[in-house]
Amino acid sequence: MPRNYLLEIGTEEIPAGYLAKAMVAIAASCQRALEASRLSFQGVQSMGTPRRLTLFIAGLADRQSDLEEDMVGPPAGVAFDAAGKPTKAAEGFAKRNGVALESLRTGPVEGKQGEYLLCTRSEQGLASEEILPGLIAELLGGLPWPKSMRWGGGEESFVRPVHWVVSLLGGELMRMRFAGIEAGRQTRGHRFLAPQGIELDGALDSYISALREAFVIVEPAARERMIAAEISRIESETGAKVRPDEELVSEVANLVEYPVGVCGEFPPEYLEVPEQVIVSAMRAHQRYFAMNDAKGVLLNRFITIAGTITRNVDVVRRGNQRVLAARLSDAQFFFREDRKHELSYFAGKLEDVVFQKKLGTIGDKVRRIESGASALATQLGVDAALVARAASLCKADLCSQMVYEFPELQGTMGRRYAKLAGEPDEVSTAIEEHYLPRGASDELPTSSVAAVIGVADRLDTICGCFAIGVTPTGSADPFGLRRAALGVLRLFAERQWNVDLARLVERAVGEVCTQQSIKLDQAKICADVLEFLRIRFRGLLTEGKSLPGDCVDAALSVGVLDPRDARARAEAVSQLRGREDFEPLAAAFKRVANILKGQSPAGTPNPAAFVEDKERGLWTAFEGIRERVDSSLSEHNYVRALQVLSELKGPVDAFFDAVLVMDKDETIRDNRLAMLGRINDTFTRIADFRQLAV
Repeated sequence: MPRNYLLEIGTEEIPAGYLAKAMVAIAASCQRALEASRLSFQGVQSMGTPRRLTLFIAGLADRQSDLEEDMVGPPAGVAFDAAGKPTKAAEGFAKRNGVALESLRTGPVEGKQGEYLLCTRSEQGLASEEILPGLIAELLGGLPWPKSMRWGGGEESFVRPVHWVVSLLGGELMRMRFAGIEAGRQTRGHRFLAPQGIELDGALDSYISALREAFVIVEPAARERMIAAEISRIESETGAKVRPDEELVSEVANLVEYPVGVCGEFPPEYLEVPEQVIVSAMRAHQRYFAMNDAKGVLLNRFITIAGTITRNVDVVRRGNQRVLAARLSDAQFFFREDRKHELSYFAGKLEDVVFQKKLGTIGDKVRRIESGASALATQLGVDAALVARAASLCKADLCSQMVYEFPELQGTMGRRYAKLAGEPDEVSTAIEEHYLPRGASDELPTSSVAAVIGVADRLDTICGCFAIGVTPTGSADPFGLRRAALGVLRLFAERQWNVDLARLVERAVGEVCTQQSIKLDQAKICADVLEFLRIRFRGLLTEGKSLPGDCVDAALSVGVLDPRDARARAEAVSQLRGREDFEPLAAAFKRVANILKGQSPAGTPNPAAFVEDKERGLWTAFEGIRERVDSSLSEHNYVRALQVLSELKGPVDAFFDAVLVMDKDETIRDNRLAMLGRINDTFTRIADFRQLAV
């Protein structure tokens, strides 16, 4: 009969970020391990608190399923000698698979030539009690903790010292040992409210309820609901509203075992400090929830989530208020000190801050950004004067005391200081927004000035790193080049800017190499950067299967120099795929490209030299649509261009059915190739149709 299995590892406090990832990892790894071990189950569930990691397997089979599989050995000629007797190879094959020598047989194997030695290997399934201890130990040892530790005299490591282990299969103790602790059936309640041991029967419902009675809410989702309820209670009592922050709710839920909300205040004079600083001080450093009044204005109030019920809430409140007041006092001091200087003062200090040893200081980088952004602004018709001013100040706040203390406010403080200094709104906004987007799904800058500076900044980082050989690997990308590339491509594609990426990359590489006296093959660096951008753009276009991969490949293989144009071509090819006659149409386009083998023959076809009616017919058909195709291509209307080109399907098929392109007569052959080259050149202004899967 299927049984349930309950595992609980009791530890010292696990960091919230570690716990969230571990709960996901242990459930996923357990499912894979059970399937690999041939142990059927109904479901796997994980949960946990800062002091425990729990795994529950529902409906676990009593034993493994039996195994019976066909095994392929050496070729028959190797397995038997000339007299037909088994060789050492055959004996070894039988021994490895646990079968008798006489049970071996020979036969054909799919995908291989000749006869091979075969056997059927059978293995009887073991009881789950025999499999599970080793499986669980391996599972726990393989959890991807960012950092692990050792304690005492043991050799095993875990995220934090282990204090107890619960291991119950079908309600009965399943003996196992982990981190020097022998498994039992007792868990522990809240450290302060119910520290005594609790006997468990192995059932999930009774486990959850027993811990709840001991002031431990073991399900993270239940803790999140309790936090939301506590916030609602305090909102009702105070009339204030918490700023929505689901991410903080999830994080705080993994910091406590029994959430209790406490409302506190800080001196109102600290509201002089920019609200982003106050919210950051509360959120990032103290995990407090900020509160607004009915109009959405920040109040001098906050909510903290304690992990226990206290006799005197005022003691908790006053303690948290003192901690926050001290931090806000520091922030107020830094803010006042920063305001004694112009933003340009901080910009000057960037000359002493190293960006990268071979790429100079951040001051050097800012000059490159300003140069690249000004050139791009002129090309796109964006106010070059505003771009130059914003670019010169875009990194200045990195040297402010406020950003030194609160690094997450880079750009935000620059915007505030620029506004206080009387800079134009476009400049102050660009200082903050040029960092956008920070991720694949992050919002984009609202202003063109910010977008231009953001592109120049990212291209400088990408090209500079490629120039000095600091490129992403499978596991490391210290300068965030992949994220930077996606940012550049998203900005161009979403803003519908027509640009030549090759020229921009060439300029950025030239700026870096000239300024830092880097003597390398700039053409090679540019080619590598463009290929890097192409790969990232492919991922962006195919994300969520928004466009078929082969359609994107077909479009990008003939150029990604203009991201907006490349996207439009990929979308047009994707629409072509939706036609009922897609396969024969694409096949016709591919026939033209395939015979040219990627070459574009020189010269212009001479209609007078055509010999066959079908080649005259194809050239006449092409001449008849050329003007309409060129007009559509000049307007970047690739859907219409493909619709017009589809009229060539009949003439193309007729040509290949009736005409031998590679004629023995060199003049005839070259003329036909020249005609196909002209037609193919038109196709490849949209895509390389050889890339399509048809």
